[in-house]
Amino acid sequence: MKRRNLALAGALLSTLWPLLPVHGQAYPAKPIRLVVPFPAAGATDLFARTLSQKMSERLGAAIIIDNKPGAGGSIGADLAAKAPPDGYTLLLATTSTHSIGPALGNRLPYDTVRDFTPIAHVGDAPSIMLVPNSSPAKTVREWIDYAKKNPGKLNYASSGNGTIVQLTAELFKAQADVFVTHIPYKGTALAIPDLISGKVDVMFDSLPTGMPHVRDGRLRALGVTSLKRSPLAPELPPIADTLPGFESNTWFGLYGPRGLPADMVARLNTAANQALADPEVRDKLARLGISPAPAGTPAQLAGMVALDAAKWKKIVIDRKITNE
Repeated sequence: MKRRNLALAGALLSTLWPLLPVHGQAYPAKPIRLVVPFPAAGATDLFARTLSQKMSERLGAAIIIDNKPGAGGSIGADLAAKAPPDGYTLLLATTSTHSIGPALGNRLPYDTVRDFTPIAHVGDAPSIMLVPNSSPAKTVREWIDYAKKNPGKLNYASSGNGTIVQLTAELFKAQADVFVTHIPYKGTALAIPDLISGKVDVMFDSLPTGMPHVRDGRLRALGVTSLKRSPLAPELPPIADTLPGFESNTWFGLYGPRGLPADMVARLNTAANQALADPEVRDKLARLGISPAPAGTPAQLAGMVALDAAKWKKIVIDRKITNE
């Protein structure tokens, strides 16, 4: 009986052995799963695949993308938060999962600070301020003056209640002190025809989806939402030149579950920073409308996200924004 039990145990171990890290072998000893909490083929997914390819080369282990979309990214984020802190499940978090979701008071199944280990800030995607060609405004200052002369008569489109598109517009309204009516759509793509026709007066769209309409002459762009000019659209002045401090970016950050060992965090952080410095990666990200984040530490990611979450929470409270 003992021999039989030993044989069964040996067979089980031989089956599981390929799935287990080799004892004493340096991390990583098997493929790493990177949870992307948004659908395949979207900007976040394409970013993850671009980054993971070069990180894999530097880590010496495959990184497998696992798309887990739904609930504004919270389904995938929760999955990563509850994974073992062994370095083999990571999360590509965004503004949606770690800044806006908590700011809206959503009942998230995770705590964005307590349940994750920050690893690296990996990218930022600014938006652009779009108006119809028929708009009398040629600059941000002219548009603000136009809105002040027509309080309540102008409107803005968004991709829905509680989205970064709406919050960016509300941040703009708050800093510019203008009254503009919100018209939510189910995605910015559905709002573009009404913006082109002049039924909508302004929209803050992502740079990669908005700029093609500008370059094709269908819309006019007045400014970019990053603090400095974006190399992705260097002709656009920052809105911050008119409204000091105005900034709205969709950020991307690499996280692990709570309790991820410091040596693994350091290894992953180094690999991410090296990957972002690769010319091929930078070129691919530029085509996605994403700027690689400067090489930074886990603590810098945590600090940036804390400030970002506080900013959006204030806007949500002050402007009484909900996702319903």
